[in-house]
Amino acid sequence: LAVWALGGAVALIGAFCFGELGDRIPKAGGGYVYLRDAFGPLPAFLYAWALLLVIATGAIAAVAVTFANYTVALLGVSERLTTPLAIGAILLLSAINYVGVKPGAVTQNIFTILKLVAIAGLVVTGLAFAGAGTGHATVESLQPPEVPHGFVGVGVAIASALSPVLFAYGGWQQTNYIAEEIIDVRRNLPRALVLGVVVVVVSYLLVNITYLTTLSAPGLAASTAPAADAMRAVFGATGAGLISAGIAISTFGFLNLVILVTPRVYQTMASDGLFFPAIARLHPKHRTPTVAITFQAAWAILLTVSGTYGELLDYVVFGDWVFFGLTVATLFVYRARDRAAGTDPTPQDRFRVPGYPLIPGLFVMTAVYVVAGSIETNPGNAARGAALLALGVPVFYFWKRRVAKKVRSEE
Repeated sequence: LAVWALGGAVALIGAFCFGELGDRIPKAGGGYVYLRDAFGPLPAFLYAWALLLVIATGAIAAVAVTFANYTVALLGVSERLTTPLAIGAILLLSAINYVGVKPGAVTQNIFTILKLVAIAGLVVTGLAFAGAGTGHATVESLQPPEVPHGFVGVGVAIASALSPVLFAYGGWQQTNYIAEEIIDVRRNLPRALVLGVVVVVVSYLLVNITYLTTLSAPGLAASTAPAADAMRAVFGATGAGLISAGIAISTFGFLNLVILVTPRVYQTMASDGLFFPAIARLHPKHRTPTVAITFQAAWAILLTVSGTYGELLDYVVFGDWVFFGLTVATLFVYRARDRAAGTDPTPQDRFRVPGYPLIPGLFVMTAVYVVAGSIETNPGNAARGAALLALGVPVFYFWKRRVAKKVRSEE
């Protein structure tokens, strides 16, 4: 529970930082734009490269398969339908977001509400009926956990535990990808980020308290599906089925979020001349990056069919937090530019991070800590993740040369 609270604090700090970034640069592309304007095009390109190659598309594939697994189990149909159902979910949501931001946003709102209803149902029933159901999860086969030794051992253990928690809290930063399409962005984006993270943190903490109440600490440690086990402990198989439906709804909503917002990053990168020009096109009627949406769907489906998405995601987990840290570090660059230009870095009518420079500094240090923990616990995956990022360097210079040639030919 303490790790979940710590992860929630980190997510909230990140929301404040991204709130200021969204206020400063209310443009489509989110982290890509902030990195490009603060540190240059190469780090920005590598960020978008990682998103396209694996982070976003791998997440789409993994979450689509998770949705399909739960749906197949709930419907009682053949497991052979898992991959076709996952592909169908990707195609359906890509089509919805193809025809406009509003249909995608409405879909997102519906599934967010359903997710919160499912969480509320789990918390209320779990806490109200704990101890009155069919019993706790069995723990006879549970082996005592290995206790870390020394300062370094404890630090690595905490980093290892924190990484999946931060992944669970993730997604809040993606709202910045569509900043250009948010009404009154300087007012609404920071508010949405901070309030959204607060709701998620409170919800997840209540969920974990429910797990501890219904399953006990040893039972929770033994469980591979705590939500289903908690409801099974209270209401038997019916409860497990209901919460499994809630998980399917939750995964479908997350899938829609990634498909909705991430193509704006590829579209912005292509607009800079660093990717296929067609990716930069906006649909003349829908004003959506339809080619980018289609490209993302095709690559995610390829990863789904190949079954390599999980392995690829493992390789780049550390890279995700490299870019998290770098993106928040851009705040120091922007504040320094404010001082150099003699402008007020904290105007009253704009959103700014409270407690600067401590708050963004804490986030950057956390990112370094998570990356170091990832390297320590699985150096092989970290090395392969670094190699995948390094592959983007020659690709960047290929596109950069094309831009230079085009400029020379137009002179």
